[in-house]
Order: sequence, then C-alpha cells, then structure tokens
Amino acid sequence: MIDEIRAHLDALAKPRGAMGRLEALATELALTQRRIDARTSPRQAVLFAGDHGCVAEGVSAWPSEVTAMMVATILSGRATSNALAAAADCPLRLVDVGMTGARVDGPAFFRDARLADGTAPLGARPAMTVAQFDAAWGIGASEAERAIDEGAVLLIAGEMGIGNTTPAACLTALLTGLDPAAAVGRGAGADDTVLAAKRRVVAAATDRARGGADPRAAIASVAGYEIAAMAGFYAAGAARGVTLLLDGYVATAAALIAETLAPGSGKAMIAGHRSAEPGHQAALAALGLTPVLDWEMRLGEGSGALTALPLLDAASALLNDVVRLDQIGADRAD
Repeated sequence: MIDEIRAHLDALAKPRGAMGRLEALATELALTQRRIDARTSPRQAVLFAGDHGCVAEGVSAWPSEVTAMMVATILSGRATSNALAAAADCPLRLVDVGMTGARVDGPAFFRDARLADGTAPLGARPAMTVAQFDAAWGIGASEAERAIDEGAVLLIAGEMGIGNTTPAACLTALLTGLDPAAAVGRGAGADDTVLAAKRRVVAAATDRARGGADPRAAIASVAGYEIAAMAGFYAAGAARGVTLLLDGYVATAAALIAETLAPGSGKAMIAGHRSAEPGHQAALAALGLTPVLDWEMRLGEGSGALTALPLLDAASALLNDVVRLDQIGADRAD
C-alpha cells in the first residue's frame, strides 16, 4: 500500500516531496488506517489514573497523594492536558484504574472491583496478579471500543500516576532487552538519592520478571494498573483499525505490552514525541517508530501526543484536501 500512498502524494499540485517530513507523516497516518483518505477526526483522548506501591520504596520525588491532586485538577479542567486537548479540539476523558484512598468527585469511570488500591511495591513481590492485569487491560479495551463506537478514528492514551516511570523502566528493560540502568531516568525531578533508589528497584524487579516462564505474568509483575489499561486500549484500537497516537515513556511502555501480547498492534501507532527519559528511544526503536516531535517533554497526561496532534491534522489535510495536478490541467514539473 505504501507505493499507492506515495503515488497519491506525488500526484498532488506541488513538487514531489515538497512538503518534506509532512509527507512522511501523511504516509504513516494512511498506513495506520490502511486508507489513503485517512482522517484524524473525530478523536478521543483517555487518561488512565492509578497509584503505585513502589513510591514507598523511595523512587519518586513526589508522594502518591499528588496523583489524586492532579486527578482533581484534570477533572476541574485546569491541567496541562485540559489546555492542550481544548487547543487541539480533542475530547478528554479520565478513567480511574487503581487509585488509593478516597475517590475524587467527577465524571471518572471507577474501576473493576478486582483491582486493588494501587499496585504492590516492586522490590519484594509482583506489582499485580495476572487476574488484576487482565481486569485493567479489559477496562482499557472497553474504553477504546466505546470511543470507536462513538465514531473516533484516532485515539490517544495518557496517564496520571506518581511513580509510574519506574514500572515503565522495568517494562522497557524487560521487553526490549535494554540494561535496566539505561532504562531509568529522573522522571518528575528525582535527585541523585531518589535516582539511586529507583535504579535498585528497577534492577531487582526486572531481574525477577526475566526469570519467569509466563510472559503475561512477567509483565504483570512490573506493570501499573494504568499502564495495563493503556495496553488494552491500544490493542483494541489497533484491532478496530484506528490510529493510535502515542504519548511519552509510560505510554510507550504500554505500547510495548500491546505489541507483545497482541502482535501487530504497533502497525496502528504513531509516536507523538520522544521524551527526555533515557529509555524512551529504546522503546520507540523496538516498535519501529520515529517520533513526530523531539522537544524534551516529560509530563505525561497525554501532553506530548496532544501537542503533536495538529501536525497529524495537517497530514490528513494534505491527503484529503489538495487537488491533483491532472485536475488543474498541469503537467508534472519538479
């Protein structure tokens, strides 16, 4: 199909390749939907929120309570993700998959009863059971199905979960073969002491996971509820033929899970950006993805994908709204 897409772009009223990287992005977009007239609207962004027991192991500069604070901020419409989603005309939905403590009032989907309040610490035991992983995956898959049934042709998954770059590092090391130390970054501002603790936890958890015989159990042992939900979201979206616009390191770790457990899911993916986390490039390379942006962002919340979204709109416009040379009676001249 790639030859057909390129022939279409070359036939438009412009010199061949004149739009440079935008033409490459248009090709990627068309390939994700397997159609030359690929669209980016309607679209849906879904943020999945969950807590992580590894925060108690000293891996984060922030306490777990900040997850609920940020969820409340998102529900109030005042977070970065809200601003970017509004600017990109992209509906934003929030889903609770394993937050601890009191629930935050608002239009959140409160999760399956099989999920615990937050994952277990990574240092000594699995973060979750396979049954819990499957329940979180199912929540994400249901969210994708709901959005697609309502007309969405492009999906974005984001996350909110203090400490979640730690399981993301574990998953990246586990699923790409990257050395655990190389997968660990400073996340949301870790100092040297926190970074050292994070490296110890990631190394121990990854080594334990690598020793397991069941890939699904190994993944569950180092994942987070919101990461498992995003993986299910991606797998279901890919199966339905929509475009999946990836956010940063945590979202790409979920994409690695989706490709591992539902092979072929990666064909529906476009990488919105490359984050400042050192393991992100290895995760993108494993999926064969080139990021649209490389702006050193590291917030999460779907923010990098939402920032890249207008460029996908431009790519879709190029595919759909430009007249061909033969329609204006012009000869090809490059």
